[in-house]
Amino acid sequence: MQPSQGESPMSPTQTPAPVDAPVEAAASDVAAAEPEPSPAAAAEPGPRLSEAPDWSYLLLEFETMYRAGGSAGGSKAIRGHRKRVRETLSAVLDADPRLIARAPQEKPVTAYLPRALDVGERGAMSALARALGRVAGRLTWEYGYARPPRHLTRRYAYCEVMGPQGPVPSERLILGFVLLAPSTTYPQHSHKEIEESYLSVAGAWSENDTAVYAPGSLILNRPEHEHRITTGDLEPCLLAYAWTGPAGRLAAPGMKLSASRKARVAHGI
Repeated sequence: MQPSQGESPMSPTQTPAPVDAPVEAAASDVAAAEPEPSPAAAAEPGPRLSEAPDWSYLLLEFETMYRAGGSAGGSKAIRGHRKRVRETLSAVLDADPRLIARAPQEKPVTAYLPRALDVGERGAMSALARALGRVAGRLTWEYGYARPPRHLTRRYAYCEVMGPQGPVPSERLILGFVLLAPSTTYPQHSHKEIEESYLSVAGAWSENDTAVYAPGSLILNRPEHEHRITTGDLEPCLLAYAWTGPAGRLAAPGMKLSASRKARVAHGI
């Protein structure tokens, strides 16, 4: 899923928000809420990336996973995607941009973040999980939809760590994380002109009912590929993601869910 524009952690002492029984939110089941304000609206330039070691080391862990960690093999398409991510990320690191200050934001699902980090630090993605934990209090968690599906508002959120919205600015690559509660189905969707990959950090999950992915797995979704995500029953799921595509599309990805069950059936999911 890149995860789109618009696609903050709660205190570890807070009790996770109760979740409903597993349910796939319909595209028409939306919360009657005003559009979510942009956290970047009051963004101001900050220090250079090289002066913010927590952010720079987090990006270096991404670079490591797309170079030698996670899924080391894969098809020509997967290898090509990994190379594009590495090269674009390296260019950003070399440019040493100024950070964009963003206000931290929480969502109900971020009550699960401490558990996801605990699980991640015991697995194949331990270095990435630890690096994320060091900036956990500064993350801006979002939905990506002005009117998100009602059930999804308590089960899902994402945060960008690099991209047009910052905090590390980049026009051609978005890096971030998606957090999902246990027993959650993220509805069917696709991304126009955006190529997306997921690196599984913590928790078990499946895409389109084809396999169960464990931490360390890398999954590639080509542009326009219809997909949905289902998480396991016991643990939250934390995914790192990368989006590549045209600068204009990454700046305004226009996130929306597929409109009908008929479209899902047509794509075999």
